[in-house]
Amino acid sequence: MNPVDRIDYTVLDQAKNAFIQASKKTVKFAEKFGFMPGEKFGASANVFALDLKPFMKAGAESLFITLLPEGLGTADDARPEDLTEEELRKFWRNIGLKTMSTLTNDAASSGMQTILVSLYLPSAYPERVFTTVFMEGFLDGFVEGCRQVGCVYFSGETPQLKTKIVDNQLDIAGALFGVVPAGYQAIDSGELRAGDFIVFVESSGPHENGFTTLRDLASKLPAGYRTKLPSGMEYWEAINQPGRLYTPLVQAVLAAGIRPSNVEPITGHGWQKLMRPKGAFRYVIENLLPAPEVFDFVETQSGMSKEQMLSTFNCGVGMALFVHSRAEAEKVVELAGEQGLKACVAGQVEEAEGRSVEVRPLGVTLKGEGFVLGK
Repeated sequence: MNPVDRIDYTVLDQAKNAFIQASKKTVKFAEKFGFMPGEKFGASANVFALDLKPFMKAGAESLFITLLPEGLGTADDARPEDLTEEELRKFWRNIGLKTMSTLTNDAASSGMQTILVSLYLPSAYPERVFTTVFMEGFLDGFVEGCRQVGCVYFSGETPQLKTKIVDNQLDIAGALFGVVPAGYQAIDSGELRAGDFIVFVESSGPHENGFTTLRDLASKLPAGYRTKLPSGMEYWEAINQPGRLYTPLVQAVLAAGIRPSNVEPITGHGWQKLMRPKGAFRYVIENLLPAPEVFDFVETQSGMSKEQMLSTFNCGVGMALFVHSRAEAEKVVELAGEQGLKACVAGQVEEAEGRSVEVRPLGVTLKGEGFVLGK
C-alpha cells in the first residue's frame, strides 16, 4: 500500500474524541428510561441499562420496541460554496438537528420514545470533512436534538472509505432504539376508519425531503443558493431550516389518553403519505396551515403544479395525526400549541372505492393508483 493511501488515524481519532465528548453531554437526557453504567464512552460497545419497570406496569405483558436505521440523504449538499465560517457553523448545526429529525420522527409515528441513537459517518477524507466548524456546528445541533427528544447519543462509527465515498463528501446516517410507553400498543393504521379526523402539524420547511428537486432549482436561480426570497432570507437558509422534532408531541398525546388511529410523518412522496394505509379511503382536507414562504418560491421558480408540489414536498405539514373524534383532534391541536407547534383540524377520512387525497382549498386531488407505498 502506498503510504499516502493509509488511514490517518490521528485525524480520525480526533474526530472520534469529539463525538465521544458530545455523547457524554447526553447521558442524562433519557435517565427516566434507564442509565449509563459508569457513564463511560469510547469502548467498542457502550452499554445502557434499560429500566423496564415503568414499561411493564398496568398489567402489561409485552413490550413494544423498535430498531430503526435511517439516513439524511443529500440535504447537507444543498449550500453555496462561499459560506462564511459563521454561516457554515449555522448550516451544520441545522444539519445536526435535521439528522435527529429524520432519525426520530419515523419512530415517533409508531408511538416510540427514542431512547438511544447512534451515528454512522463514513468519508473518504476525514481530514477534509471533520473540520472544526463541522464538528462544532453539527454536534451542537445533534446534541440539542437529543435534549429535545430525550435520548442518549452513542458515538457510533466514522470509517474512512476512500474507494467507496466521493471525495470531500460525508454520508450521514444512523440508527435508534425506541420503546412504546407502558400500557400502550404501537400505533399503526389498523384502527383507521371512516369518520376519523385528521390533524396537521406544521413543518419548518422542506425538512429532509425533496432535495434532488431543490438542488436542481438552485442551479437555475440567478444567484444560485444565494438567491433571496421575498422576506430577504437566502434560498440555502430557507431550505435548510432544522426539521421539527415530533417525539415530544406524540408522547404528550399518548399521555393525555389519546390513541391515534394512525400517524404519518410527511416525508418523501409529500401529501401522498396521507393515504399510505392500504384501506380504501378518501382523505378530505378542508383546512390548511400557513406554509413557509419557501414553498411558494419553489412553486413559482420551478413552474411545478400544485399537484406536483403536494406529491413532492410536505408543503408546510410535517406530521399528520388521525384520531376518532373531533374532541380528540382539538386536544391534539392544543397539545401541539403547548409545545410551540402550529396545528389545525384539517379534515376527515371518508369511505371510498380507492385511495385518494382531496385537497379542497387548492382544488387538487391526489390519486392512489400510481402510489404503491402502503402499510
